[in-house]
Amino acid sequence: MAEQESIVYRLRGDKVIWTVVIMLSLISIAAVYSSSSSLAYKNDVSSVHFLLTQMRFVLFGLTALYVCYRIPLRVYRSLAYPGMILSAGLLLATAIAGKSVNEADRWINIFGISFQPSELAKIAVVLYIAKVMELYPMEKFMEFFLRILLPVGLISVLILNGSTSQALLMGSTVFLIIMVSSTSWKHIFKSIGLVAAAAAILILLHLAFGILPRLDTAYNRFKFNDSEQLVDKNLSPAEKQKILDKTHQKRMAKVAIASVGILGKGPGNSTQRYLLPHPYSDFIYTIIIEEWGFMGGALVLMLYLFFLYRCLMLARLCTKPFTMLVVTGLGLMITLQALLHMLVNVAIIPVTGHTLPLISLGGTSLIIISGSFGIILSVSRTIEIGRRKKRENEAEENRIENNNTVEVIEL
Repeated sequence: MAEQESIVYRLRGDKVIWTVVIMLSLISIAAVYSSSSSLAYKNDVSSVHFLLTQMRFVLFGLTALYVCYRIPLRVYRSLAYPGMILSAGLLLATAIAGKSVNEADRWINIFGISFQPSELAKIAVVLYIAKVMELYPMEKFMEFFLRILLPVGLISVLILNGSTSQALLMGSTVFLIIMVSSTSWKHIFKSIGLVAAAAAILILLHLAFGILPRLDTAYNRFKFNDSEQLVDKNLSPAEKQKILDKTHQKRMAKVAIASVGILGKGPGNSTQRYLLPHPYSDFIYTIIIEEWGFMGGALVLMLYLFFLYRCLMLARLCTKPFTMLVVTGLGLMITLQALLHMLVNVAIIPVTGHTLPLISLGGTSLIIISGSFGIILSVSRTIEIGRRKKRENEAEENRIENNNTVEVIEL
């Protein structure tokens, strides 16, 4: 019995979030195994190779989740400032000597391990904002500017060097965190004006000096987003081919989704996995819909939405601004990334390159995002333990009071 209690104690926290994590991990293994056939062919290996690879990364991710889940919240508070400094340093190093993947300088190699510092930076920014907003009332806008807008703006610009969509995702998350906090609406409106002005200045500087090449990439993706209408125009064969090349991913994703109904083609029966450039990562949701139909796609969508709902419910139970903002911020960040991935896969918005959290083919990004889930579960575990101790103390007080009553009666 003591052993069983010990195991239960180690796995405290929101059971629904634990269930979502396990379900997403299982879906990941099945979806990656099916969608990595083309990658296995290109690398002249068996598809089982990538199944085992993904299972290994899922295991690493769950380990990272458990480690972050066991870390006390005071440690995360102490890491908020150093995390921002470290993230800024890594992003700057990436901008100077980063590794280019798919024409984007967003990777850095340290001790033989390649990862995207922007993934760490998003978590660091959430922890930083949560701590600053807990410590300082920021009644004056200048204080809000110096403590929030300036450092977050610098991190955003550094991320923008490697990925426009990553910078927009982080900026959107920060904006939503500020909205749900007790920040003055005057500060919010002034911030929107300053951000708009800063964005205009960056665009002008880029047009003059070409300092942010990823802006051109984002512009081209929006430009070629409506490929069908462009192809119908009176264009030369070379111009038409250029447009078709630019929109290949979007068109293949449309074909995959349009070819199925409620139940899909069945696991392992995808055909577009051989035509999509990255069916195991950037377009894995397309493969899920093609094989498992709209029921499978809806299930994955509902898992992320239910996860966000549980995070918001958990935030309501928090008694400290830090924990409330951390849970809200990380929950929003993960869910927004998932929604962006899905919107790209169903051809509503241009290609962004975002993976589907906990599902896409793993690596350091899967491990880092697993750590985010672990931080949320750490907050949930702390709340649950605190409530249990409170109940035990109340029960002990009632027991002492009842014993005293019995003694008085006996006297």
